[in-house]
Amino acid sequence: MLLKKNLRVAVLMGGPSSEREISLKSGEAVIKAVKKLGYLPISFDVDDTIAQKLVKEKVEVAFIALHGRFGEDGTVQRILEDLSIPYVGSGVKASVFALNKIRSKDVFALNNILTPSYTQLNSTPMHKFADDCKLNLPWVIKPAREGSTIGISIIKNKDEFANACKLARKYDYDVLIEEYIPGKEITVGIIGAKELIPLPVIEIVPEKGFYDFEAKYTKGLTKFKIPASLSEDIYKEAQKLACKVHQSLGCYGMSRVDMICDHINQIYILEVNTIPGLTELSLLPKAAAYMGMSFEDLVDTLLSYAFDREGYVSKQ
Repeated sequence: MLLKKNLRVAVLMGGPSSEREISLKSGEAVIKAVKKLGYLPISFDVDDTIAQKLVKEKVEVAFIALHGRFGEDGTVQRILEDLSIPYVGSGVKASVFALNKIRSKDVFALNNILTPSYTQLNSTPMHKFADDCKLNLPWVIKPAREGSTIGISIIKNKDEFANACKLARKYDYDVLIEEYIPGKEITVGIIGAKELIPLPVIEIVPEKGFYDFEAKYTKGLTKFKIPASLSEDIYKEAQKLACKVHQSLGCYGMSRVDMICDHINQIYILEVNTIPGLTELSLLPKAAAYMGMSFEDLVDTLLSYAFDREGYVSKQ
């Protein structure tokens, strides 16, 4: 046990985002782990009164299990900082950039990190935008600030463009259009404070060929290869690249970096999750377990990072 007995741990879950149901499952898993560790979990289904509730309960540290907006966009982090409450995970600025796929890809470009070619939907009429767009088909259409593949479409021709954009705009006015890169879908979890620890690389193999919301959260619809079936050099490159991406955005404590490895072993960064899922099907806990870290150990370690935010360096 790394921290003091009966530590008052606020577990922030639920909230207003489209990922609410998954967040509740993550939160329940964290609550069980906190109890097993001998700490005192205090659960909060987050709403706009969260600041007053946190003060009333005299919490000592917060474990943010909120996915999507409010939890991953810097909002709740700013509230916790204003209250001087230590918390698990990335700070305000990193959260803002990581959740917004357009802004994060801009950061990748500045840091010479390869990502699929992309553009942003603007006010140009959709048919004209599609006609003028120089990206190679197929295209992936995504809302800029959503997770769990919510609102995402893969289109093979421009006739599908308008409907895909309308779907994405149900969740966010800002829409990202990027080239679809075929290849192995892999993900690398990162944990660490003063030093970064890349977790084992996981290869994601959905039964239906697309790792959508249903495939992510339904048992049996996706296979996971741990470790991923990559050559040793490419495997290490994926871990090294994940650390670079984590640092480029200024992430802290944990993240999960999603990538595509194409047929010539070129790795493209897709996006970064600053609060990865913590359900029984979630990938960060799977990777930690493969290297011998129980879920309780993972939660304990992440809580310890909340009290140690002086800066960190990568082991890579």
